[in-house]
Amino acid sequence: MTLKAILTDIEGTTSAIDFVHQVLFPYAKEHLEDFVFSRYKDPQVADCILAVGHEIGQPEAQLQTIVQTLMSWIAEDRKATPLKTLQGLIWEQGYRSGALQGHIYEDAMLELKQWKAQGLSLYVYSSGSVQAQCLLFQHTRYGDLTGLFNGYFDTHMGPKQHVQSYTNIVQQIDLSPQQVLFLSDVEAELEAAQQAGLEVCLLQRDAVQSTVFPYARDFAEIVLSR
Repeated sequence: MTLKAILTDIEGTTSAIDFVHQVLFPYAKEHLEDFVFSRYKDPQVADCILAVGHEIGQPEAQLQTIVQTLMSWIAEDRKATPLKTLQGLIWEQGYRSGALQGHIYEDAMLELKQWKAQGLSLYVYSSGSVQAQCLLFQHTRYGDLTGLFNGYFDTHMGPKQHVQSYTNIVQQIDLSPQQVLFLSDVEAELEAAQQAGLEVCLLQRDAVQSTVFPYARDFAEIVLSR
């Protein structure tokens, strides 16, 4: 079946893991408490606070309890949607102030532009919020790359290691699974996508390890089945 779309992960795939773990996450952690206490009345922030309270069984929890919970989730790298949303809002401040610049590999940028020019639809699926995804691609050293993408997906579609998440995405973009290629550096995500019927490719930017999946060391090595 003809390939019509590419769905890509971000961390470790289009962008360096170090950027996420050594720049974005520490920045959000450093600014989290001040952000929550100063913006708790903003509707989007208030929704996140309420969601955290419900998740811990304390819908009326004090802000300090909410912050402590969020900090513990950060420590355990929990993929909780309200945490991801708040991180995205904090990163937005950082990008707009110039304190942050989104990292993307040059080979990823070049191939994404070429695939777009060839008529392929491009989508992003990351555990980071859609807002965080857009900010990263908007503020790169190559300029604003958000125009390359037809859509963005986050954990609202489901966890990245669940088969149903990929079924939800292909239904959303109205394509058959076989028409979509998913790119990731995490084999468990590729396994879930493959079980959902998608084509897959493993990005191994470091030393190539034994794998059952088709793999490439960078975007230039990815072979598209047309």
